[in-house]
Amino acid sequence: MAIRAVAASAEPEEILFENSKVSLCLLLNRHARTLRVFDFRAGADPTKRGYVFSIAQREGVERVFAVVERDEVGVWSRLGFEREGTIPGFFKRSDAYLVGASVPPALGGEDAAKAAERGAAAEGLAEKTHTEGRRIAKDMAAPSARAVRLQEASEAVVKKAVAAAARSGRALTRFDPFGRRDVERTDYYVTGRGGWSLIASVERQPCFDNAFIELLTAPRTDRELALTHAALHQLCERLGREGTVACFAVSPTDDASFAAIWIANGFRRTGTLPDHLLVGGRRRGAFLWTRKLATPSEDE
Repeated sequence: MAIRAVAASAEPEEILFENSKVSLCLLLNRHARTLRVFDFRAGADPTKRGYVFSIAQREGVERVFAVVERDEVGVWSRLGFEREGTIPGFFKRSDAYLVGASVPPALGGEDAAKAAERGAAAEGLAEKTHTEGRRIAKDMAAPSARAVRLQEASEAVVKKAVAAAARSGRALTRFDPFGRRDVERTDYYVTGRGGWSLIASVERQPCFDNAFIELLTAPRTDRELALTHAALHQLCERLGREGTVACFAVSPTDDASFAAIWIANGFRRTGTLPDHLLVGGRRRGAFLWTRKLATPSEDE
């Protein structure tokens, strides 16, 4: 299997901070303008929040988040982060919790009432999209094993596809790293009849047997919907054979057809992440989709 350590589009950018009370690593994603926080020293020290947000503002980041264990959720809540989702089986035998916060241009720059109103509208849109996605999923036919062909993609093919999708404003991702150490990424070139194609990418964390699935673009027609459905089905089948325990993904909260693909493939919505995606220059909320593919054996 052709595996690379990091995504083809960019090397991971890490910012380290440490003092007597705080030890952090910030993983910067410039394409999405997000910052993932890795915390190596527990505790709700205010220095932690101050440093994270000062770096976020300096780097033009609009959203910060962390993936933590259950006992850390309260710590991050005291630092102003909201619990936004859960990834069952992320740590193989225990779940992960995603906590996040938006970064205004200046701290406190958005009126609290306006922020609450905007949040309520976004949540209402997400619920409407999810309901419509479930309806569409019920009417989707079972994918044919011959509908698409899944093969590993070269770095050159991935870069070309990402560039084209970015120019058209359709790129949901640039396949930037989600994890920082000991992760492996495999890219796939999926083809179907009529010249249809799609780039999919999977970042795996072998120590926990979890996988983050990313699809470069969302379907636009009923035909593309059916082919993308078949592509995701084949990808999940392959991950299951390779021993993946849990997989997760995100998709925009305003795209019901795309949501239907994840639902039809056995994924559950286990979170809603405000303003998590940057697509075509516009911030969009994201559903967090999760699926358990296997139960780890007792001797693992």
